[in-house]
Amino acid sequence: MLSQSSAQALARLRAYTPPPTQWYNCPLTRRAAVLILLFPDSHGELKVVLTMRASTLRSYAGQAALPGGKSDTLNESPFDTARREAYEEIGLPPTDAKLPPGFKVEHLCELPANLAKTELGVRPCVAFLCPSSTNPTESAAEANAVEDKMIPRLDPKEVAAVFSAPFRNFLHKNWTSDGPGPVSKNGTPHSWYRGSWTDWHESRWRMHNFYIPKPPPSSPSQIQSKSPSSSENPLDDLTTFRVFGMTARILVDAARVAYGEEPEFEHNSHFGDEDMIARLLKMGRLSEIRRKGEELTKDVLREASKI
Repeated sequence: MLSQSSAQALARLRAYTPPPTQWYNCPLTRRAAVLILLFPDSHGELKVVLTMRASTLRSYAGQAALPGGKSDTLNESPFDTARREAYEEIGLPPTDAKLPPGFKVEHLCELPANLAKTELGVRPCVAFLCPSSTNPTESAAEANAVEDKMIPRLDPKEVAAVFSAPFRNFLHKNWTSDGPGPVSKNGTPHSWYRGSWTDWHESRWRMHNFYIPKPPPSSPSQIQSKSPSSSENPLDDLTTFRVFGMTARILVDAARVAYGEEPEFEHNSHFGDEDMIARLLKMGRLSEIRRKGEELTKDVLREASKI
């Protein structure tokens, strides 16, 4: 069964209405979406699915990410894109009819689009992977099996590992969840959160760094893949998975909406980058075809900020 705080968090996400988005004004080549896939753990608390991108990918190789990617057609909604990419990356069936008996995916809401450094408008889509049964006993049993049955599937060409993290902890400075916290290679405790301010979008931008405890290889919450050209796994030496940048910011914002509270650490108060995306579109950036040498520099952002 869901805890009271989890049930309330899902209710807030269902009720959330984002502001008008620039996502649909972006050309197809500039549209992307990610899936914030929530599911209940054995205590009824919400966890979120994350991946480590394969080291062979052209962009963001070896980094932690939410399942997602670029849109295929102009007819795809952000959720369609996120769900399709989740199928390709972690094996989440594209329709509820193909899920194991007793499961469904509920589309809860979408968050304001974020601007990636690769000049994509990235729309976060929040969904809940939950038991469809209305029987309380069966629901609890199915909830306990979600991670075991659904999460450890991946495409080794795109994803090096699938893991999960306690959703509410993305509002906390310290590790507050059940189970062992993050540790360094020598076995000493490692900080859960580190943050700093930097310049991005011609404004002060908070860089969040979260360090997710790496589960043991036998854990159902993590399956790792070896590089196709190597017998060694580049993740073997890690004790934590670092979640940072846009992925971390999206998770913080989603948790702010879900739990109706602000983080314990400093953060940007606004959600997403809709305003900056609109300014870039107005000045002719984010075009259908990327021009050779085109780069989203501070000068470009400075010019956009004046529009």
